Amino acid sequence: MEAINIAHKLSKFDKQWHPHRIATVDDNQVYLAKLQGDFVWHKHNDEDELFQVIKGTLIMKFRDKQVKVKTGELIVVPKGVEHCPATENNEEVHVLLFEKSSTKHTGNTISERTVSEYIEL
Repeated sequence: MEAINIAHKLSKFDKQWHPHRIATVDDNQVYLAKLQGDFVWHKHNDEDELFQVIKGTLIMKFRDKQVKVKTGELIVVPKGVEHCPATENNEEVHVLLFEKSSTKHTGNTISERTVSEYIEL
C-alpha cells in the first residue's frame, strides 16, 4: 500500500480522452484522464460513472441539459443515461473517473476515440 500522488500520475501522460488506471477498488477501476473539446455521445447500460474534476471545468452534456462541473466537484452519470463529456473553450480538463471494471469506454458506441485497453500508471 502506497499513497497515490495524482499530480505526479497526471504528469506521466499527455494523451487526451484516454483513461489511465491508477487503482483498483474491489470490482471498480479508478482512472485519470485529460480531456479537451467534445467526446462522443454514448451510454453505459449497466454501469454508473463518476467524474471528479481535478482541474478545469467539465461540461457534461445530456440530451435535455448541460451540467458544468468545476474543479473540486464531481458528477455521477447514472447507468442508461446518454451523455457527452466536453470542455469549455477548448480548455484541457483533468478528471478522476471511478467505474466498474466491466464498463466499456464508450458503451456500445464505437468511434476513433474508443479505448479497449487501459494503460496502468
